[in-house]
Amino acid sequence: MAELTLRTVEKRFGNVQAVKAVDLDVEHGEFIVLVGPSGCGKSTLLRMIAGLEEISSGEIMLDGRSLNAVAPRDRDMAMVFQDYALYPHMTVAENLGFALKMRDMAAAAIEEKVHAVARMLELDALLERKPKALSGGQRQRVALGRALIRDPKVFLFDEPLSNLDAKLRVGMRMEIRKLQVALGTTSIYVTHDQIEAMTMADRIVVLKLGEVQQIGTPIDIYQRPVNSFVGTFIGSPPMSLVPARRRGENGEAVLAFGRGHDIRLPPERVEALTRAGVDQVEVGLRAEHISLAEPGDADGAAFTSDVILVEEHGADSIAVVTLGEREVMARVKPGAAHVGDKARRFRLDVDALHLFHPETGRRLV
Repeated sequence: MAELTLRTVEKRFGNVQAVKAVDLDVEHGEFIVLVGPSGCGKSTLLRMIAGLEEISSGEIMLDGRSLNAVAPRDRDMAMVFQDYALYPHMTVAENLGFALKMRDMAAAAIEEKVHAVARMLELDALLERKPKALSGGQRQRVALGRALIRDPKVFLFDEPLSNLDAKLRVGMRMEIRKLQVALGTTSIYVTHDQIEAMTMADRIVVLKLGEVQQIGTPIDIYQRPVNSFVGTFIGSPPMSLVPARRRGENGEAVLAFGRGHDIRLPPERVEALTRAGVDQVEVGLRAEHISLAEPGDADGAAFTSDVILVEEHGADSIAVVTLGEREVMARVKPGAAHVGDKARRFRLDVDALHLFHPETGRRLV
């Protein structure tokens, strides 16, 4: 296991700052996922950790030792690439053992380690095949095995599942996570898929335009995003954002969404808006916080809408409805809502609303 530290790490390509002052402490055996949209700098950051990309400023340390002047081959890290990067003329066994052969390890010791890793990844029957005779999932397991066999201090994964179909992706992400837990190896994993990030990470690093937006556990980031970008990027289906205006009513405060959709705010949220000094807000709503209203539900948390679209997910359904001038998603029981339903009554969980500043996007409460 190893401890990895990044201090104000930056990367500039000419006048373009691709990575901006990243600070990150990765604990021994921790699984960190770097996530963000295409072009956010996550792969560049991973390549700087690996030594494949020179840093412009800052410092990268492994167990307290600076890696800035250390060559990639001497960093004791193993990288798994998106395109597998297997040698096409070598068998599976030769691909697995190649790094050990370069270290001049004895042939008998290489064979022993190759068979041990092959058993771990269920590649025993494929050792004499070449990559062209393997499926995408099998090739990815070979690529993973080639990293495992080196017994590195740190695993680096650069979108390793993006070339696989949906079913294989689910299976492989479970395999990778189980192996990492069993081995306890410090790992950095890059993906643009927020579901991969949520299901695999000990902690997630959310990036946007080269800048870290938030670092936290999956549940922390999901429940308390620091800004509207994180809120809408993390979660499936994505968080809906609806503009609203705060106004007083009978000594209380309500959020007016428009079209007669007014929702009464709890006192602590009124106080937060008062402290922030704003009346216009962006309201973040997750699908599970909008549901079909029951007969006894208070009017202060309810609104009516036609049902525009319904997505059936099996265990539940997602109904697309209108709040104010925006479409939002509500999680309902299968068969409870249908396309074209008129004036259905929905309720908001007002205690779960996310309120963001309308200009900066920062979280207010």
